[in-house]
Amino acid sequence: MTVNNWQELVADKKRRQQAAIPPEWILKSLPDESVLDVRAIPEQSGILSERELQITSTTDVDVILHKLATAEWSSVEVTTAFYKRAIIAHQLVNCLTEIFVERALQRAKELDDHLQRTGEVAGPLHGLPISLKDQICIKGLEATMGYASWIGKYSEKDAVITQVLYAAGAVPFVMTNVPQTLLWSETFNLVYGRTLNPANRTLGAGGSSGGEGALIAMKGSPLGIGSDIGGSVRYPSTFNGLYGLRPSAHRVPYSGCVNSTEGQDSAPSVLGPISGSISGIKAFMKAVIAQQPWLLDPLCIRKKWDEEGYALSEHGGGKQLCFGILWNDGIVEPHPPILRALQTTKAALEAAGHKVIDWYPLKHKELYDVLAEIWMSAALEDINTVLAPTGEPRLTSMALENNAAIETGVSYGEGISAYKLWQLHKRRIALREEYLAAIRTSAHATGTGRPVDAIIGPVAPYAAPPHGKATIATYTMVWNTLNYPACAFPVTTVDPAQDPVQPRDTFLGDSDKENHAVYNPETYKNAPVGLQLAGQMLEDEAVIAMTEIVDRCLKEYKAAHGII
Repeated sequence: MTVNNWQELVADKKRRQQAAIPPEWILKSLPDESVLDVRAIPEQSGILSERELQITSTTDVDVILHKLATAEWSSVEVTTAFYKRAIIAHQLVNCLTEIFVERALQRAKELDDHLQRTGEVAGPLHGLPISLKDQICIKGLEATMGYASWIGKYSEKDAVITQVLYAAGAVPFVMTNVPQTLLWSETFNLVYGRTLNPANRTLGAGGSSGGEGALIAMKGSPLGIGSDIGGSVRYPSTFNGLYGLRPSAHRVPYSGCVNSTEGQDSAPSVLGPISGSISGIKAFMKAVIAQQPWLLDPLCIRKKWDEEGYALSEHGGGKQLCFGILWNDGIVEPHPPILRALQTTKAALEAAGHKVIDWYPLKHKELYDVLAEIWMSAALEDINTVLAPTGEPRLTSMALENNAAIETGVSYGEGISAYKLWQLHKRRIALREEYLAAIRTSAHATGTGRPVDAIIGPVAPYAAPPHGKATIATYTMVWNTLNYPACAFPVTTVDPAQDPVQPRDTFLGDSDKENHAVYNPETYKNAPVGLQLAGQMLEDEAVIAMTEIVDRCLKEYKAAHGII
């Protein structure tokens, strides 16, 4: 079918998406728009059996994998349970794109048969349903990435990460919503519409992996894969109370995925896991690396899982760590709930015998600016080239209403010369050298004889904001500029009683003043609040291990002090 009208393509795609949903999984009625928190509705729907509720309420991925490996749970029943819950979630928060029930259940049955026949699992992720962001190609399915012009463009082969998941024994079972272009920290496009935050549907679910964040927050998937070029794994993780890792570049294979600004490899996007448990983050990374993905993706680093790194052999064995804590980035002061999360995390670590020192945001504005300029060096031409065949409007705001494409919010500059791009690369190298020197110098202040083991700070200066208001990416983009792995972890939720407006007379700049003015604790009520932990380049295993330690300290501290 040749159609140049983008609206016709979208209407056809939406019809096919709806037809893929089993009728018995459709909710009898949808909650009124006034119902903001919809996370409990799957339990109340009557669609899931008691056993399916037990399965989908198990957020610890290690527990699910153990039950699958021992045949206590079959892959068919686990996949069915999560599929049902994913479809319910989709009806409430609009998080899915591709739905392929029969195909996923056939894969699950093959894995159950293999286990019964051989007595052995098919791989480290045996039988586990995994959701994929709508840019990770699955042969025979569409990966539109929110572009109308890519509707009807069926993937001719699996992306390398999809191949790796199959080899590891996983069950890819849904694809999830993204913003047009992926270059947003909220999720909205003209094909599938807007993804909502399950904790408060007036708030954004983050982006660009927002479909993943919303789905996993609804317990419609135990583990998903997002991508991150400037925060797109960590935003949806934090805004939905989840864990999410931005790995070092080229640690997880990216080959075969569709992308915006494809071919721009000086500031690459990376694939990373999102999960309701930190065990899911480790299980994913360990399983993917075990498949030797460098044999399939020429850019993937040939580096096996570093058990010594995970044991924190260069960080005192994890016995007494020293964390730098970033209270603000010198650009925007975080809202009160974020500051409370930082204070709670510091107290929890110190109570467990670790050390925490203040971390100075060395040239964070310059680190942000240089990455943004590299991104935009040819973004306008790239995006317009994709949109041209159908006349689909280019979105310049996530604050759109009723699918009206209004050219406001973002300005894409014209492309720059290769020489100017090289100057940006040179500037970034200099900034990386300065930052590394600052980390090295911190050994004088830690008291451990080592530099700071990791840096803990906000993912954003706010909790999940109202739709269209996720406009500040400085806290995440610095770690992309430096190519440092960073893991998001949940801490608390916004509580108007604990997080009142804090009057201020001085500001770091116009952005800080604007951010302070929009804060109203009632607006953000119940929104999840999280932070991120960043280590040095290729310290992915150590970052996971240190996030496990921080997570454990937080849970112990909150239990001891009666903190929810």
